[in-house]
Amino acid sequence: MALTIMASLAKKKKTKKKKKKKKKKKKASLSLSLFSSFESLVPTVRASGSGVFDKSKQYADIKEATAAGLDGACAPFPEGLDILGFCKGINGGDLQRFREAEITHGRVSMIATVGFLVGEQVEGSSFLFDAQVTGPAIDHFQQTPGLVWGLVGATIFLLESTRVQKGWSDPFTSELFSLNDDYVPGQWGFDPLGLSNNKTAEDMAEARLKEINNGRLAMISISGMVAQELVNGLNLIPADEVLEEGRGAALVQMGKQCAGAVDEAACAKAFEAAERVAVAAGK
Repeated sequence: MALTIMASLAKKKKTKKKKKKKKKKKKASLSLSLFSSFESLVPTVRASGSGVFDKSKQYADIKEATAAGLDGACAPFPEGLDILGFCKGINGGDLQRFREAEITHGRVSMIATVGFLVGEQVEGSSFLFDAQVTGPAIDHFQQTPGLVWGLVGATIFLLESTRVQKGWSDPFTSELFSLNDDYVPGQWGFDPLGLSNNKTAEDMAEARLKEINNGRLAMISISGMVAQELVNGLNLIPADEVLEEGRGAALVQMGKQCAGAVDEAACAKAFEAAERVAVAAGK
């Protein structure tokens, strides 16, 4: 009897060990499959140079330009994406100009996205203008003094003049709106933090790809932020949090109560806090 019990216990132990091994194998295979799937999403880094922007070259579409060395293409569109057909029958010069425009707009959008979120969060508590600037970020610039407008205008003039001198051809001796042959879009030689120091060509190509992709995301993000604030006239985060509570009617009420108030930011934050308490209390 005792031998039978011991044998059955030994069988159970073996069965458990086998199950554990199977689970480990399943986990390992799952992790490998996940790793391989993530690996397939890693963007192909291309060290794009001025060669792909040769004005004498002609490209049938974005796929041909990407194959020639144009960076910016990544999964799930490894051959590039051009829904509106901007790159159909394009030459290297126009491709160079379009890439310069994309990088520039991406950089501006990244700054704007951060400015929208940070600007609304420091309303009433910032050392700059204190509570003078309030409400949605789309209305902030109009509330600043004339001095700020002048400083911003001077900064834009300085940056744009530097960009033109670095990359753009002389319109009196070259084709209008054309860039220099040896100019790589976005590379002004401006790197005060030394981020490009001791970097290989592959490292720089990867950094450019990251900048392009983050710029694209920022362009979409800032468009959504501006559209939302134009529609409801409310600060982004408080409005989103009220809507997340599942109360569309509360968002409408928030707009009626806070839009146009003397201190819109404080009103929106107070309304959002009260709404959260009401939802937690089950009202």
